[in-house]
Amino acid sequence: MATIATYDFQNKRALVRVDFNVPLNKETLEVTDDTRIRAALPTIKHILENGGSVVLMSHLGRPKEGPEDKFSLRHIKNRIEELLGKTIKFSSDCIGSSAFEMSKALKPGEVLLLENVRFYKQETSGTEAFAADLAKHGDCYVNDAFGTAHRAHASTTVVANYFPNDKMFGFLLEAEIKSVDRVLNSHEKPLTAIVGGAKVSSKITIIERLLEKVDNLIVGGGMAYTFVKAQGGSVGSSLVEDDFLTVANEIIAKAKAKGVNLYIPTDTIIADKFDNNASTQLVPIGEIPAGWMGLDVGPDSIKACAEIIENSKLILWNGPMGVFEMSNFQKGTAEVAKAIVRATEKGAFSLIGGGDSVAAINQFGLADKVSYVSTGGGAMLEYLEGIELPGIKAIRS
Repeated sequence: MATIATYDFQNKRALVRVDFNVPLNKETLEVTDDTRIRAALPTIKHILENGGSVVLMSHLGRPKEGPEDKFSLRHIKNRIEELLGKTIKFSSDCIGSSAFEMSKALKPGEVLLLENVRFYKQETSGTEAFAADLAKHGDCYVNDAFGTAHRAHASTTVVANYFPNDKMFGFLLEAEIKSVDRVLNSHEKPLTAIVGGAKVSSKITIIERLLEKVDNLIVGGGMAYTFVKAQGGSVGSSLVEDDFLTVANEIIAKAKAKGVNLYIPTDTIIADKFDNNASTQLVPIGEIPAGWMGLDVGPDSIKACAEIIENSKLILWNGPMGVFEMSNFQKGTAEVAKAIVRATEKGAFSLIGGGDSVAAINQFGLADKVSYVSTGGGAMLEYLEGIELPGIKAIRS
C-alpha cells in the first residue's frame, strides 16, 4: 500500500478528503475553532512541497435540502489561506463542468477547495455515480479525515475504489490509527483507561473490549452512579440508567475475573439542582440524600485516580469525571487531566479521545502536554470497539 511519505506527487492532483467540519460564529460565519484545519496542514503542505496540487473536499454541518449558505465552505476559505500561508481557489460546486475545469487546470503548488459535498444527498448515501464524479478531480486519493472514517459515504469510502493503486492515508489519519493501535496493542504496562461521560449504555462495548486489554479501568462521570446503585448505594436524583444495573454488575464481575482493577469513585460533590450556583455537599458516593445529585467526584477519588494514572505507562482518556462545563463541578476532570500530563512527563503515552475529553483538555490548556489528542469522536469510539471503519478499510483493501 502506498503511503503519503513515499508516494510520488510530482505533477499529480491529489484529491484529499479532509474533515473541515469546524464551528462557525452564528453572526459572522467565521471559524471559531480551527483545530481540524491545522491538523490537516502537514498533509497538504507535504503534497505541495513534493510537486503536486491539492483538491480539498469536505463536509460542513448537516444541510437538509441541498445547498444552504450557512454551510458553505467558502466561509472557511480565508482561514485556510491564513493557516496555509497562500491563496487558494474555491469552486462553488463539488462536481459539474465548472468544478472539473478548475481542478483540471490546477498547476503544481496550487490548492482548490470544493464546495460542501453534503450539498448532494448522494454523498451520505454513498452513491457510486457521485463518487465517480468526485474521482475526476484527482490522479490519486488521500483520506485524511479520521472524524468521518466511520461513515461509508461517497467521499470517504466509495471514491477510493477509483484509485486502486493510488490511494493512501494522510499524515493525520495515519497518526490517529497508530495512536489507538499503540494503546490497544502495546505490551507496555500498566495500561489505564479512564472512561467517563453520562451513560453506561453508550460505552458498554468499549468497556467490554477494554477489559480484555487494560490493567486499570477508572469509571467516572454520570455513568458512575449506575455502578454505585447497582451495588446497593443510594444515589439520590443522580443520573442513573436503571435498565443497565444488571449490566453494571456484570462488568464488575468480569473485571474481577480478568484481574482488572476497576475503580469506581468513593466520594462525590452533590448539588440540590443542576446549576453552577446550586448548594453543594461532599458525601460518600453511595450515600447521596434524596433530591440531591452527584455532579463531580470528590477529593478522595481525585487522589486515588491520580495515583493510578501517574503509575501508568499507557493511558486512554474518554469522557469527563463530572460536569466540567460548570466551574464549580470541573475539579475532578481538571485534576485527572493534570495527572495525565504528569504521567506523560514521566514517559507515559497518553491518548485523549471523544468530544468531551477533547473539549476538556483544550479548555484547561493542556492539549500540547499529552501525547495525542484525537480529532475523531465517533470514529475513535468505533475503532476502540473493534469495528472496521469503512474509510480505513477502503484504503487498506
